[in-house]
Amino acid sequence: MLKNKQLLAGKIEDTPEKKRIRIAVALVYFCMGLCFASWASRIPDIKTSLHLNDAMLGSILFALPVGQFLMMPFSGKLVTHFGSRRVILFALPLYTICLSNIGLVKAGWQLALALFFFGLAGNMCNISINTQGVSAERLYERPIMASFHGGWSLAGFTGALIGLLMINLKVAPYFHFLTVIMIVWVIVWINHPFLVKGKSGFNKDEPKRKFFSRPDKILLQLGIIGFCSMASEGAMFDWSGVYFKDIVKAPSSLVILGYTSFMIMMATGRFVADYIITKIGRKKLLQICGVMISSGLFISVLFPYLISCTIAFMLVGLGVSSIVPTVYSAAGRHSRVPAGIALATVSSVSFLGFLMGPPLIGYISQMAGLRYSFAVIGIFGMGISLLVSRIKALQDTEPVILEQEEDSELLIPL
Repeated sequence: MLKNKQLLAGKIEDTPEKKRIRIAVALVYFCMGLCFASWASRIPDIKTSLHLNDAMLGSILFALPVGQFLMMPFSGKLVTHFGSRRVILFALPLYTICLSNIGLVKAGWQLALALFFFGLAGNMCNISINTQGVSAERLYERPIMASFHGGWSLAGFTGALIGLLMINLKVAPYFHFLTVIMIVWVIVWINHPFLVKGKSGFNKDEPKRKFFSRPDKILLQLGIIGFCSMASEGAMFDWSGVYFKDIVKAPSSLVILGYTSFMIMMATGRFVADYIITKIGRKKLLQICGVMISSGLFISVLFPYLISCTIAFMLVGLGVSSIVPTVYSAAGRHSRVPAGIALATVSSVSFLGFLMGPPLIGYISQMAGLRYSFAVIGIFGMGISLLVSRIKALQDTEPVILEQEEDSELLIPL
C-alpha cells in the first residue's frame, strides 16, 4: 500500500490504490448507515411491542442523541490520540453490538438505556468515519465528501429494504439485527487494511485551546442551518414510520414506505450535490433545499394520504441531502478559524437538531397531534432559506479544500 504521507500530500496520480481507499472509506460510511437504518426501520414495531404512546417514545428517543452528544468531546480526543482508523476498528463493531442489544429490550427504560449506549458508540463512529472522509477527500484534491454521505444514505435505503423484508417475514428485531452485524463485520474485515492510517498522537507544539470558547458569528450561522436540517432529518428517521402508521393509515407492509422514499432521495441528492454546486453555487442550492424541506413537510400535513406523503417525504429527502455536506464545506473554507475547529463548531451546533428534533415532535404530538408537530418542523426549512441569504461565506460557487494537518486535528469538538 502507498505511504500515507504521499497520499495526503496529493503527490500521486489517480491510482488503483487511491480508488481502493475511496471504496473502503465509502463502505465504512455504508456500515454505519446500515446500522442506524436497521434501528429506524423497526421503531414502529418496538413502539407497539412496548405499548408506548408518542410522548413516551419521544422521551425515550431522547436517550440516543444524549449519548451521542455526551461522547462528542471524548470521541475527538480518541481520534486525536489513536488515529481515526483504530477508532473505527473499535467503534464500528461496538456499534453493532449496541444495535443488537436494542432487539432484546422488554421495557421502556431498557430501550432508553440501550439507545444511550447506541448513541455513545455512534458518536465515536461518526467522528472517526468523518475524519476518514476528510483525509480521503484530500487525496483527490476535489470535493467528494457529499458522495461519502451519499453512501451513508444508500445504506439507509438498503437498511430500509432489509427491514421491510424482515417485517414481512415476521422476523424479531433481535435476529434482524444479528443479520446486520454479520454483514457489517464482513465488510469491515475485508476493507480495514485500506483505510487511511493517518497520524496518531497529540501535537505538542499546538497551542492549547479553551474547552469552551465563543463561536465565530459565521460559524454559528452555519451551525444553525445545520441544526434546522438535522432536526428535519431526525424527524424523518425517527417518526416517518410512525407517521405512515398512525396518520396515513398505511398497511403494515407499507409502513416503511415513507422512510424508504426519504432515504432514496436523500442518497440521490448527495451523489449529485458536488456537481450541482459547481453549476449554481452553494447559496442557491441551500435556498432551494430549504424550500423543498418546508414544502414536503407541509404537503404531508395537508394531504395525509399514501401517495401524497410518499412524494412529500421524497421532497424532504432531497432537501436535507445537500445541506450538511455543503455547510461543512463552507465551514472548512473559513479564513479566520482553522478548518478542524470550524468543522467541530458547526457540527456541535448542528447536532443539537438531532438532540432536540425527535423529542420535540413527540411532545407536540401528544399535545396537539402528529400532523401539527410535522408542521412545526416544516418551519425550519423556511428558516434555512432565509438565513442562507445573509451568509457571505456561501457566496462562492467553487468548493475549496484547505490544506490541513493530518487527521489528528480534524473534526475534534471544542
